[in-house]
Amino acid sequence: MSQHDGDHHPDGDHHGDPHHHALGAHGSDLSEMQLRVRALESILTEKGYVDPAALDRIIEAYETRIGPHNGARAVAKAWADPAFKRALLEDATAAVGTLGFASRVGDHLVAVENTPHVHNMVVCTLCSCYPWEVLGLPPTWYKSAPYRSRAVIDPRGVLADFGVTLPAAIEIRVWDSTAETRFMVLPLRPPGTEGWSEEKLAALVTRDCMIGTGLAKSAGAVAP
Repeated sequence: MSQHDGDHHPDGDHHGDPHHHALGAHGSDLSEMQLRVRALESILTEKGYVDPAALDRIIEAYETRIGPHNGARAVAKAWADPAFKRALLEDATAAVGTLGFASRVGDHLVAVENTPHVHNMVVCTLCSCYPWEVLGLPPTWYKSAPYRSRAVIDPRGVLADFGVTLPAAIEIRVWDSTAETRFMVLPLRPPGTEGWSEEKLAALVTRDCMIGTGLAKSAGAVAP
């Protein structure tokens, strides 16, 4: 595992290819990826390697039943339960295991906490390592070359592309996931949520805020 200071360019050959276009221009990547996935699925189905119904069930599970919902449950519990929060930050793998959804993907899960002074962001600079069992399917932009390079060399610019502007005094830490170690961000709890149930708190947690490219929803975003 490695951490990069957002104000410095890290060493390593895999950061040597600069990308000058903004993340906001990745819409075409999504369309291209969809076409490639559909073509591959068609070929595998024709050859009898893939059962389309089974594939649909797997995708549906990650998108709807798993999605970011497992991670949201962990974040909400950490917000509401100081003991669980300590456990999550000390050993995220064990902590999420107590919620019943840890798996091989989460064998080396690390939770990093946002504070009023530090904002964390997760990337995989070499490929797309990602804690599927906790955050669901990785978004297309997470796997894109622009995000993987710019998240390290220009994290504030990347956050701005996602609509997040942080005060200059807030330190940005970028965590580089690997096949052995994956990260999730414990976002700041929104003000005005004192006394909320874990279920209601979980509704404020988004996939992006657990990657660090977003913030948790405000208290007003959830119906009373």
